[in-house]
Amino acid sequence: MEPNSSSRGRAWIITPALTPDRFATAQNSGAGVALVDIEDSVAMPDKQLARTTAQQFFERPGAPCTLGIRMNSPLTLEGVKDLVAMAVYAAKPDLILVPKTESARDIELVAGVLDTEGYTPDIWALIETPRAFDRLPAILKAPRLGGVVFGSADYAATVRCGLGWDALLYPRSALINAATAAGIPAIDAPVYELDSPDALRREAEKARELGFYGKGAVHPRQAAVINEVFMPSEDEIAHARAIVAAGEKSGNGVTSVDGQMVGTPFFAAARALVAEVDGTP
Repeated sequence: MEPNSSSRGRAWIITPALTPDRFATAQNSGAGVALVDIEDSVAMPDKQLARTTAQQFFERPGAPCTLGIRMNSPLTLEGVKDLVAMAVYAAKPDLILVPKTESARDIELVAGVLDTEGYTPDIWALIETPRAFDRLPAILKAPRLGGVVFGSADYAATVRCGLGWDALLYPRSALINAATAAGIPAIDAPVYELDSPDALRREAEKARELGFYGKGAVHPRQAAVINEVFMPSEDEIAHARAIVAAGEKSGNGVTSVDGQMVGTPFFAAARALVAEVDGTP
């Protein structure tokens, strides 16, 4: 399940819970999903303050994007405290991002604590450890899993590799393959270079080509670039409609569109894009 429609951005922005003055900026950045972080950006002595402050992030009825939270791992004491706190939030997150996910049980635990008759948040797994990649097929069988996010920084630190595209091509490819097999979307990791829009654009283009649905942002100004790269252009939409029409005319037989041979897989991809743009199932 995708948390944001085609009319919203493909960027996911994250902002620390202890900087409430930045909440509105993040939510209005154009990102499709805005997350408040109570995990990596918060020092251990400040965790309880972060839980309390994070509530303000969700007290905005009619926010222009999906509002979520990156909690601490549910297998830690801090993560357990997060779940207890979120269960009694007056305004609750639309989406929960579960870090260090290494089993389907992690997702089931979060759902088991938070799900109620009137509240079933979208739960996504942050895949960021070698063990998680070894267990991807099992993790992605979790019934309540909405999608996956690649955590490049933690993965690279554990493997002791660089953050460059080539160094992380294998985990990205593995994640896309597993997510596609499970029928769920995948979001790529952020680019941490804040002053290099060209580097961001290059990596976003590669991520989209690989099959990612969107990409993380660590600064509001990154959102526009990510949205521009990942949102289908008018030319792409027009080309997809032409392929759909050609498929209907040929009875789904092999034909050509603008000098390109197209067949069954091209028809399926084009129909999926048109359905997303038109907001049809």
